[in-house]
Amino acid sequence: MAEVLLRRHLQRAGVAATISSAGLWEGGAPATGHGVAAMADRGLDLTGHTSRRLTDDMVRHADLVIAMTRQHAREAAVLQRDSLRKVFTLKELARGAAAAGERRPDETLQRWLDRVAQGRAPRTLLGVGHDEELDVADPVGKGRADYEATADLLDRLLGEIVDLAFPVSARSEEQRA
Repeated sequence: MAEVLLRRHLQRAGVAATISSAGLWEGGAPATGHGVAAMADRGLDLTGHTSRRLTDDMVRHADLVIAMTRQHAREAAVLQRDSLRKVFTLKELARGAAAAGERRPDETLQRWLDRVAQGRAPRTLLGVGHDEELDVADPVGKGRADYEATADLLDRLLGEIVDLAFPVSARSEEQRA
């Protein structure tokens, strides 16, 4: 769900980007019926989605890795030891982005992410245990209402992040360059 929602927010902002999703389990599974329905309600098609397992190559080549949980973030960091500066949970990224504010027109995405991560303690992200303040609960195996609630949360947070990472002033500057 996050992949298609982020793609829509980036398209709305006029940002060309490659977006893909991957998880920790073996790939090849289709999206769940509730996931497909929740996205269809938002005008998005998830019927062609097939899960993929996260690889070190994916992490290495990504500019940003957005994890739903700290467990996902830890796995990405283990795959690529120097990736922590570009790996965030969605909630951590949204909170840091709100604190950092809009990306400046002359600021690269990585420099903005460095500001977003200011004051970040790796042990908070990599520590053991569940932290509802950083994790987005997986609705798999739950009812349609859980999928809707998760979709609403993902849509809101991803929209906020895109608005801060690619504000109109920065987009205008990038389009002139």
